[in-house]
Amino acid sequence: MRENKYDDPHFFALYSAMPRSVQGLAAAGEWPVLRKLLPPLEEKRVLDLGCGFGWHCRYAAEQGATSVVGVDLSEKMLDRARKETPFPNVTYIRSGIEDFAFGSGVYDVVISSLALHYVASFVAVCRQVRRSLSPGGKFVFSVEHPVFTAQGAQDWHYDGNGKRCHWPVDDYFDEGPREAVFLGEKVSKYHKTLTTYINGLLDADFSITALVEPEPSPDLVASLPDMRDELRRPMMLILAATAK
Repeated sequence: MRENKYDDPHFFALYSAMPRSVQGLAAAGEWPVLRKLLPPLEEKRVLDLGCGFGWHCRYAAEQGATSVVGVDLSEKMLDRARKETPFPNVTYIRSGIEDFAFGSGVYDVVISSLALHYVASFVAVCRQVRRSLSPGGKFVFSVEHPVFTAQGAQDWHYDGNGKRCHWPVDDYFDEGPREAVFLGEKVSKYHKTLTTYINGLLDADFSITALVEPEPSPDLVASLPDMRDELRRPMMLILAATAK
């Protein structure tokens, strides 16, 4: 089994207290953008890679999906997902994304939310996703933006008074592992360039239908003063693609 920070009791407790962990999709700032890029899910077979607490799985079931499979490496996350999922057509499987048995042509829609930056090879996963989709199937996913992941520490550069000066971008073309600090804990992620995400889809025989660098809404910026700094650099990247 691959290394899994989310089953560490201390880290899991911190993560579980985050607004998006408590309130779900309503507290996920990028969700309105991601939702618009999803196709109609009624009577679709849906796969969620890195499903976490199962928010997107339950959303798909609510929208009338025929079947939903959620995949995650964290047993603690899956335990909660199972407890909070009343739909009999939703199945949760413990597996690393890279190790999952995708199958061939068995899904109509594949979703992934902020999980693929934990995967070493996007290209390999992209090919597996393409193989698993029916003709015309959709792949919609969000990741941490390459500008956000490049430098590794994932923090601002501060002046002597603690003011945020700028977001450092360094070693951009040096793809590979980065050790970031998330919730005060060291977490391993993988930096990939925008070129890798785009060409990974194109080389796997996808047509790209949307690319969005979501910004916080004006209401969110007005309600949370620190959120204004999120307009200074992109934090997330969302891509939608169709299997040819």
